[in-house]
Amino acid sequence: MAIDAEREGIKLTGYAGLPTLNRGNAQMQFLFVNGRPVRDRLLFGALRGAYREFLASERYPLVALFLELPGQAVDVNVHPAKAEVRFRDSGLVRGLIVGALKHALAKAGHRASTTVSNAALGAVLDAPPSAPAGTPMDDQETVNLGDYPLGVARAQVHETYIIAQTEDGIVIVDQHAAHERLVQERIKKALDSGGVPRQGMLIPEVVELDEGAQGRLFERADELTELGLVIAAFGGGAVVVREIPALLGETDIQGLVRDLAADLAAFAEGLALKQRLGAVCAPMACHGSVRAGRRLNGAEMNALLREMETTPHSGQCSHGRPTYVELKLADIEKLFGRR
Repeated sequence: MAIDAEREGIKLTGYAGLPTLNRGNAQMQFLFVNGRPVRDRLLFGALRGAYREFLASERYPLVALFLELPGQAVDVNVHPAKAEVRFRDSGLVRGLIVGALKHALAKAGHRASTTVSNAALGAVLDAPPSAPAGTPMDDQETVNLGDYPLGVARAQVHETYIIAQTEDGIVIVDQHAAHERLVQERIKKALDSGGVPRQGMLIPEVVELDEGAQGRLFERADELTELGLVIAAFGGGAVVVREIPALLGETDIQGLVRDLAADLAAFAEGLALKQRLGAVCAPMACHGSVRAGRRLNGAEMNALLREMETTPHSGQCSHGRPTYVELKLADIEKLFGRR
């Protein structure tokens, strides 16, 4: 993603990778201030903030960013090797970086860094035979594939992956990862619109926890209610779930509550859940999404593809893994000696 933003005389340019283009360390993060390479904690913190909703905490996006600002607005003499700097207005700098990156991520839409070239497919020629293809589509009517960036569903294989035909290739979608992102974005949108609709439990479900986990949940009970999850005390260490977000449908309530309790342990005291909305929505979306192993019909598969095309960030799940891989026809033809 190209980055080009300016605020109050400070300019930020460069490139930032989509969340699916990530590494296990920060070695591929290149930051420059007035042409000088730096390893600055404030700048790295801004990167983490911008990508917080899209990457697991131990994953790092690839970036090359250039910050240009007046000389009097920055002090480069705070570190012997000049690797760290001090900004006169650090809040302005951080806001510029976070805002520019979030804008670029939103503009990227459903894109993911998973268009696979022929070089990456070389191992396919030597791969062992796989299982039978799975569920063929009954309806093969002619459609204008150019109207659909993610193509039209043609099959579901291993009851986990959707195979779609595009105008110039094929797309393979991980149905669970894709639906997880869609549910997460629905929850965020509902919250922005005034609150997440809730559905009452016909039979409230009791979840056994230790007292520490129970306490963490009750400290955030009002905020969880706003997110659509209504809980109450049920003896020592247990909670009873009375309502859940209606968007989740049939879900693993036991797993959801336990995952939320575990995630809350990592939150800073006083940090509102809305400030960590991605981290809270992620377990909700995971437990409320279409699971791997579920058979889908053609209408369901195409509905998933169409929603992905119009949903921001649908190219990656909550942990920064891709939700789909695209193979261009030209590269497929090379594998078969047609080019």
